[in-house]
Amino acid sequence: MTHGLYHVHKRKRVYQKKEPYPHPDKFKRIMDKIAYFGGVFGLIFTLPQLMNIWVLKNASGVSAISWGAYMIGASFWLTYGIAHKEKPLIFTYSVWVVLDILIVIGTLIYG
Repeated sequence: MTHGLYHVHKRKRVYQKKEPYPHPDKFKRIMDKIAYFGGVFGLIFTLPQLMNIWVLKNASGVSAISWGAYMIGASFWLTYGIAHKEKPLIFTYSVWVVLDILIVIGTLIYG
């Protein structure tokens, strides 16, 4: 991000009465980093399920209905992230929607 865009974004946050980012409070800065970690953490732990379905072609015990519901939930969060222009939400939930779709399709094919 260029310095000019950073300045505009910072002014926008002040104008909208949002907390500064990065936050001056050390605890909140740590929580911001943990939130990013949490977004990636869940994605990583979905990969073995995806590999089991598409590489081993084994979808026994996997519910297409449950993963479809997860996909709908991720779609809502993706829409929220787009509406609020929050890049971390857009990235994370875009990947979630793709993974959920792949799992649902794989479950329907191999289940």
